[in-house]
Amino acid sequence: MGDYQLVAVGTDGSTSATSAVTRAAQIAADAGAKLLIVCAYERARGSGARDQAEAERALGDEAYKIIGSNPAEETLRDARDVAQRAGAEKVDTVAVEGEPVHAICDKVELHHADLVVVGNKGLASFAGRLLGSVPAEVSRRSPTDVLIVHTT
Repeated sequence: MGDYQLVAVGTDGSTSATSAVTRAAQIAADAGAKLLIVCAYERARGSGARDQAEAERALGDEAYKIIGSNPAEETLRDARDVAQRAGAEKVDTVAVEGEPVHAICDKVELHHADLVVVGNKGLASFAGRLLGSVPAEVSRRSPTDVLIVHTT
């Protein structure tokens, strides 16, 4: 695996994403590569707490998704800690406003990542099969190799 110079991984702070961050960090550590952790977020709109509560109700079991840049920055700090505990020495993080698939693929291309790591959450769900999932879309759109980690 020594060919990897930059490994990228997306996170939203979920348990599945944390498992993917851990695996990406292990790969980066083994390869002596830099790790880039990407977190997509949506800008909070309107009257703050009420809108966030409404968004959480609407998202249901997807409520872990990031709303606002402050939670994204907190998620990235936590992910950096996880990555460093897993052995990654060179870790960069980036919060990107927008949809997760585009955020990940854009940063992978911009930074010339050699590998992108995603968890498999959503691949087997009915909604994932019907509407598409982040791992499936990243694997289709990524300009580089994709590793889908069994996280669920």
